[in-house]
Formats: sequence, structure tokens, C-alpha cells
Amino acid sequence: MKLKILHETSYSYDTPVEALVQSLRLTPSAFEGQRVGEWVISVSGGQRGAAFRDGAGDWIEAWTVRGPVDVVTVSIAGVIETRDTAGVLRGHRESVNPLVYLRDTPATASDEALQTLADSVEGEDALDLAHRLAAAVNEAIEFVEGATEASTSAAEALELGQGVCQDHAHALIACARARGLPARYVSGYLHSTEDGKPHDAAHAWAEIHVGSLGWVGFDAANACCPDERYVRLGSGLDAQDAAPVRGMAFGISVESLDVRVHVEEVQQ
Repeated sequence: MKLKILHETSYSYDTPVEALVQSLRLTPSAFEGQRVGEWVISVSGGQRGAAFRDGAGDWIEAWTVRGPVDVVTVSIAGVIETRDTAGVLRGHRESVNPLVYLRDTPATASDEALQTLADSVEGEDALDLAHRLAAAVNEAIEFVEGATEASTSAAEALELGQGVCQDHAHALIACARARGLPARYVSGYLHSTEDGKPHDAAHAWAEIHVGSLGWVGFDAANACCPDERYVRLGSGLDAQDAAPVRGMAFGISVESLDVRVHVEEVQQ
């Protein structure tokens, strides 16, 4: 599938800030399921600094904006070809030991309810267990837009019984780690309509390490594994760690954020 992606993030400040520094994880991952055709990242008034591939295989770019400035816009325009690998992250070069992803964070820490959910299913092997855990999370948390906030933890989402893709990913990660399976959070895009029109498509899912097969993606929110509709950007221990845009503004000001993401299929 050939996809055109437009992603714009605007930061507005009620009083101009002195400067802004950002770390961008906005370049699609390099593996067998993705091939980037065109990809342009720009930051209004920004200067590009160091760029490198980290140990998890993600491409990171540093940007600096000198002020005073009251609006900064990060824009991405690109075209990428994807294919279905049944969720397997084959051909992705990284050096971090998978056991690192057994470490909990406040967003993914297990509690009694999450542990009970994790223990409620059995699998014939690690892959089967991962599939069953994803299905259990899908049943336990109903997808409801706006039901939670960015700071909502996996335990809180499970108690509420509602959430968005971030909550499904965090809950699945917590359950997988509770069963001894390394798991991590993945940020990216999803082309989810058949009408060919652009649409809001920022998305997130989890990857679980299942022995010799390696990392496999599981989208508990949609009860499936990532296929050609998905574009993988990067990963981390949780949503904050895997955030596509991270940064800091220098100055005393109130920040407001506006994000727009559109994905559409391009005719081959």
C-alpha cells in the first residue's frame, strides 16, 4: 500500500518564549514492512542539529528555534510504501536487549486487577499467549474517544473499563510484562478508512517479544496485528518515552497544542 502522510503539530504561547529545543522521532522505521519514498520534516524558524539512530533503531533529529517566538509548527509531509508482515518486525536493526522492556513505568505499572487479567489466559507458547493477552485487553477496555487523558495509567484505564489506543497499548504492555514477556509502546499512523479521503490517523499499539520470532505488533484497540495500513515511527517503554515530539521551551508562558494528522492512500 502506498500512503501519503501529512502531520502538523503547532505550539502556541500566550507570551513569546526565548527559545525552543526539540527531539523529533518522526521518521518511519526501517524494516521489511516499510519503504520510505519521500519524507520531509520542517520546523518553522528552526535549525536542524544532530541526527542519529538510537539503540532501539529509531531515527532522532534535534531542532532548535531561537526566539522570541509565539508559534512554532512542526510539519511532516511524506510518502511511504507498506506491506503486511503479520505484525512481525522483521529486518529492523536495533541493539537494545529485549529484557530492558520488562521494566515498568508509572503508566504501565501492574496492579492486582492487571495481574488478574494477565493470569486469566493461557497460551500454548509465547506467541499464542501474546495474542490471547491482546484479546483480553480488547474485551476489558472499551474504545471510547475522550474517555481518558494523556496521563491516564493502564491500571486507571482498566478500572474505568474505557480508553483509547494509548490505554489499550499501556494495558497490554503491563499484562505482557506481568507474564514475563518484554513489551513496548509503538507510535505511528493508521490508514483506517476505505473511501480514500484524508483523515485523522495518529495511532499507537504495542510490540511483544516472543522468543525466536522477535518483536511482534499487537493493536489491542482494533483486535489485530499491524498490517499494510500501519506506519511505524518509533518505540519506547510507554507513550511518553515513545513520543514523536519531545522538547522544552525557555520562558514563562502558557503553551497550547494543536495536532493534525492525515493519511490517504495513493494510487499505485
